Amino acid sequence: MSTEVLERRFARIGARLKVEERPWMGEPRIDVRHDRRGEYFELRFEGGEREVDVEVVDARRDDRHLLLLVRDGEEKSKFLCGHDERHWFVAAIPEAARGVSGVTAAMRALQPDRVRAAVARKRPADPFSRRNDAYRRQGEWFFVPEPGLVVQDWLVLRDEAISRGNGTPHVLEFVYRRGGETVYVSRRYPNGLSQAEFDGLSEKARRQADWSVLVRDADVFASGAVRHPDHATIVLCGWHRVVMNTEQGARAMRHVAFLD
Repeated sequence: MSTEVLERRFARIGARLKVEERPWMGEPRIDVRHDRRGEYFELRFEGGEREVDVEVVDARRDDRHLLLLVRDGEEKSKFLCGHDERHWFVAAIPEAARGVSGVTAAMRALQPDRVRAAVARKRPADPFSRRNDAYRRQGEWFFVPEPGLVVQDWLVLRDEAISRGNGTPHVLEFVYRRGGETVYVSRRYPNGLSQAEFDGLSEKARRQADWSVLVRDADVFASGAVRHPDHATIVLCGWHRVVMNTEQGARAMRHVAFLD
């Protein structure tokens, strides 16, 4: 697909795209940037000698979403590009998701199993809205009601941050965690180090970094306000299970520079 055609497809959903002229060589990098006119998508290519092909396979003007396909030799990567509340975003679609040929299938592929099960039970009119009978959503985080959960007050934490490892964390007013692994997080290690990995660092490294002690892979439940500077605050009435979308399972995540 030519540069001009790509730009027209992005314009169809109200977005600007900046991409270099062909040939496109090397790994693609998809970013959301800002200039005096506002946000725009930037598609660039880094290194490599193999030509890459890029195509918009579906564009939905009303939803302001499109599905982008990148072919790099035998490897195919798909990205949902769109507008969510206040900003443009890019989300990588897991390669394990089959039959993702349009925007609707891509949105479904980004929903984790627990969310899809809740959607199947509740059958909301719009299964992809930010708020329906099955869940609430803020950015990449879903909050699924757990009406039967009873939590003792002394186990409740306040103003806890949740993060996928990069970007600005979302802050939960009330949190209850069950299980999981204690990890040490810093700017150098945003995904966290286990206790054994942290103990294996030199004493100098343990002292120099600005470490935070968090819990990874726990069952997390939230109630009250959920805040993030890029999203409208939502309020959860009662306990909700916190689950992240599926993009972390995509190899294509390495091509995405901006996600929130």
